[in-house]
Amino acid sequence: MNKVLNLLGLARRAGKVILGTDSVIKVLPTKQIKLIFVATDASDATYDKIDKKAYFYQVPIINKYSTEELSKALGIEVIKIIGISDLGFAKALKKEIERGDF
Repeated sequence: MNKVLNLLGLARRAGKVILGTDSVIKVLPTKQIKLIFVATDASDATYDKIDKKAYFYQVPIINKYSTEELSKALGIEVIKIIGISDLGFAKALKKEIERGDF
């Protein structure tokens, strides 16, 4: 597993993730979410729903991992949408992605 997925697992264990489309959309207006992961195999409707809200609240979206990869990283059966609520984790994740470690 690469560093990004390892960091996602660590963020979950630290309680710094928000899971699922509805939860992420509900929390976005509070500006607690700093980064969003959307599975590459999420439906177009799901992606569009998150994309519009994320754009409005200026939250970056990462769309490079499958549902299987995200789920395995978090130890959850099926997850397509993950919000990162900690700025430190969000910065570390973006840094690893910019390095090309995905």
